[in-house]
Amino acid sequence: MLRTTATRSLVKSFAKVPTSRSSYSAASATFRNASPLRQLSNKRPQVLASLPRPNRGPVLFATTKAGPPYDKIDTKSEEKVAKAVLEPHPEAVSTASSAIPVLERGPKKEDDADMMAGIKSDVKTIKETFSLSEVPRESLYIGAAGVLPYAATSLSTVYLAWDINHAHANGTGVLFSPETAHQLLEWITPIQIGYGAVIISFLGAIHWGLEYAGYGGYHSYRRYMYGVIAPAVAWPTMFMPVEYALITQFLAFNFLYFADARATVRGWFPAWYSTYRFVLTFFVGASIVATLVGRGQIVRADHTLKSPVDYIKSDRDAQWEALEREEKERRAALEKESDEEDAETETEEGGEEEGKDAGKEGGGKDDDDDKKDAK
Repeated sequence: MLRTTATRSLVKSFAKVPTSRSSYSAASATFRNASPLRQLSNKRPQVLASLPRPNRGPVLFATTKAGPPYDKIDTKSEEKVAKAVLEPHPEAVSTASSAIPVLERGPKKEDDADMMAGIKSDVKTIKETFSLSEVPRESLYIGAAGVLPYAATSLSTVYLAWDINHAHANGTGVLFSPETAHQLLEWITPIQIGYGAVIISFLGAIHWGLEYAGYGGYHSYRRYMYGVIAPAVAWPTMFMPVEYALITQFLAFNFLYFADARATVRGWFPAWYSTYRFVLTFFVGASIVATLVGRGQIVRADHTLKSPVDYIKSDRDAQWEALEREEKERRAALEKESDEEDAETETEEGGEEEGKDAGKEGGGKDDDDDKKDAK
């Protein structure tokens, strides 16, 4: 085929006339939203279906037919209402029933504000919090059973404190003597402190269990640290004085509650766990405060609390006093025996001397008699 410049100009004269086209189309949106960074594979011609599809939400919203209106007219019910006949009730109509006084045309008076609304809302919140309706029954029962030893030791401490104060004021206790009450108190307090250390360690171990289970994801040391800090704080309280140990455990319980509440917000615990922990921490904290108050009353009434070491020292002192008393009595008995023996020996020696003197006198009389007879 021959190609000349004349044929080329002839072909250009038959160019297509530009047609009107919408400014928005799928292809234009595709190229408009395309990223300026192109890979090497994009240089080759590709099928349009393989390219990312644009968001056609506006196009569909503009071109699709609108649905029925929200307030659909029910023609059948309106026909029934139109055909219904109004029934007159003359007994309900009076001369003043449809009259509106001029003074009542003002705005409607608002009801007085309820002054107890805030308190009622607070009470409602407290009821919803302590109802624990979302907590599983098993966890609720076991948690309540775990609070009972704390309540028992706390109430026992308060009663023993009252009994000791009663004995201090009246000279005798109601159920126990002051010595027995002190001894029972020294048994109950270590039980409460040891049980608190166990519970604090258990609360830290819960984080390890949920981390192993992967509840809320895996967070490694962010979760493991609670299981390490809890026993590290709890068990040294066994060697502290009573008041310092109880205060330390009170702070540890509150710190763990704060940590568990934050973990619940992050999704590491179930949604009900923060409320569950709040209720249990409330009762445990109240028990610790009651124990501290009771012991404070004892200190104020008795000035000093006897420890087991004090009882041992008092027993040892009593034993030494008893030994000294026995030694004095033994020495007095020995001295008395020695005095009696000395008195007996003196009486015996005195009798022998008197016998000798009597013998001498009798011998002299016999000699005199013999001399008289000889004369």
